[in-house]
Amino acid sequence: MSPLFTAQLLTIFPEMFPGTLGQSLAGKGLKDGKWALKTLDIRDFSSDKHRSVDDTPAGGGPGMVMRADILGKAIDAAKANAKPEWPLVYMSPRGRRFEQADAVRWQSAGGVTILCGRFEGVDERVLEAHDVEEISVGDFVLSGGEPAAMVMLDAVVRLLPGIMGANATLDEESFENGLLEYPHYTRPQVWEGREIPAVLTSGHHKKVAQWRHTKREELTRIRRPDLWSSYVRDKK
Repeated sequence: MSPLFTAQLLTIFPEMFPGTLGQSLAGKGLKDGKWALKTLDIRDFSSDKHRSVDDTPAGGGPGMVMRADILGKAIDAAKANAKPEWPLVYMSPRGRRFEQADAVRWQSAGGVTILCGRFEGVDERVLEAHDVEEISVGDFVLSGGEPAAMVMLDAVVRLLPGIMGANATLDEESFENGLLEYPHYTRPQVWEGREIPAVLTSGHHKKVAQWRHTKREELTRIRRPDLWSSYVRDKK
């Protein structure tokens, strides 16, 4: 069976993968061949005995920068193994923020190639030459792109058929249809004086659905006014 999705990682720490992606439902899917993960060690494309991939920044300044010539060779090798429709992305705090729509797009493409940067970043020229898409997981800085790549790939893999089980599980999650997810409850009926909302134990499925939708709208309006504005605009 051919994998439904392939993640290709360019990294100087291939031993970091699959990491958390090798656990739980994603790990089972990986073991069962429903998706595939390949790593390319950027150091393999270095030509010196120390396998160095970085150098001092032009113009001076702290830290080191990953070299364009070495990264260029690594990206060329990755492209040779990828399909044309696979996105080529670089994990970067200056990139556009990753969204659920990106997870859907990558899953639909059947694969993605991710460049995991280290040090102060990568030579700008290699990003320009290969038209690399810069993506961020949020407004904070990590020590490297590998943890961010795992977060994003988890969001993609769980969308694959057969990974999560019931497809209905995905339909009402946060960010689907532009809204956050409704609150969840389970037994016991009363916990520390707090009761499950009566409507959820009423057995009236239409009222339950209405309650959940109302809560989704309420939570989105209060917690994510940016999403709420888009949701209201799209309903018009």
